[in-house]
Amino acid sequence: MRDYILKRLATMIPILIGISFLSFALISLSPSNPAEVALRVNEIVPTEEAVKSMEEQLGINKPYVERYVTWLKDSLQGDFGNSYVNNKPVATLIGRALPNTIKLAIVALIITIVFSIVVGILCAVYENTFGDKITRALVFVGTAMPSFWVGLLLIWIFSVKLNMFPTSGMETPSSIVLPSITLALAYISTYVRLIRNNMVQNKHENYVYYARIRGLKETTIIKHIFKNSLQSSLTALGMSIPKLIAGTVIVENIFAWPGVGRVCVDAIFNRDFPVIQAYILLMAVLFVICNLLVDIFSVAIDPRMRKE
Repeated sequence: MRDYILKRLATMIPILIGISFLSFALISLSPSNPAEVALRVNEIVPTEEAVKSMEEQLGINKPYVERYVTWLKDSLQGDFGNSYVNNKPVATLIGRALPNTIKLAIVALIITIVFSIVVGILCAVYENTFGDKITRALVFVGTAMPSFWVGLLLIWIFSVKLNMFPTSGMETPSSIVLPSITLALAYISTYVRLIRNNMVQNKHENYVYYARIRGLKETTIIKHIFKNSLQSSLTALGMSIPKLIAGTVIVENIFAWPGVGRVCVDAIFNRDFPVIQAYILLMAVLFVICNLLVDIFSVAIDPRMRKE
C-alpha cells in the first residue's frame, strides 16, 4: 500500500501542474482585456492612460511565463488575487461561500447514498418483478430530467402549492431540503443502476451457489453480494463528490443558495477573471484529490486490486 500511495502521489504532481497551467491559460485566451474589464466593472472610463495604469497594477504587462509563475506561487500560498468588482481577496470570497456549498453537497450525498443502496439492493433481490421494472422506469425518467426543471417543479409543488419549504435562501434548516433533493436526484438514478446491475451479475457467481449449499442465511449472502458489487460504485462515487460541489452552480442559482456556485456565476457575468481562475483551479484539484482517495480506498478494501 505504501508503494502504491507514493506512486499515485508522484503521478499527481505533473497533473496538478498541467491543471494550473490550463486554469491560467483559459482566462488568458479571453478576447477581453482584464485591465479594461477591471475599469468598466468599477464604472471607470477605460482611457488609454487608465488601461496602461491598470495593466501595470494587475501585472499583466509582464511576460506570460513570468505572470504564470507568479500566479502559481501565490496560489500555492492561498493568494488568488483580488476581485475586480470589490477589490476583496478572492480567497476570502470563496472561503465564505464554500462552507455553504459543502453543506449542500454533503446533505445531497447522504440522500444519494442511503436511497441508492436501499433501492438498488431491493431491485437486485426482487429482480424482474413488477416493482423492479417500475423502479427502473422511474430511474430512467429521473436521469432524463434536467436539474433546473426539477428544481422549479419542486418549488412549485412543495413551496408554492403546499407551503412546506422555503422557496430560496438558507434562513431556516428546512431551506436545504429542496436544493439537496434536486442535486441528488440525478446521482440517485446512476447509483441505483450501478448497484442493481452489479449485484445481479454477482448473484450468479460460484461463491453465491457455494454459500447457499453451506446453508448460510439469505441476508448474509446478500451482504457478501453487496460488498463484492461496490467496486464500480466506489469509483463513480469518487468522481461524484467533486461533481456534487461543482454541480451546485445551477441549483444554487435556482434556490438563491449563497454558495460558491453563485459566486462563480456572478464572476462570469462581471468577467471577474481572478474569481473564475480560482474556481476552475479549486474544482479541478478537488477532482484529482477525490479520485486519488477513492483509488486508495478501493485498493485497501479489495485484495484483488492489491494483488494487481
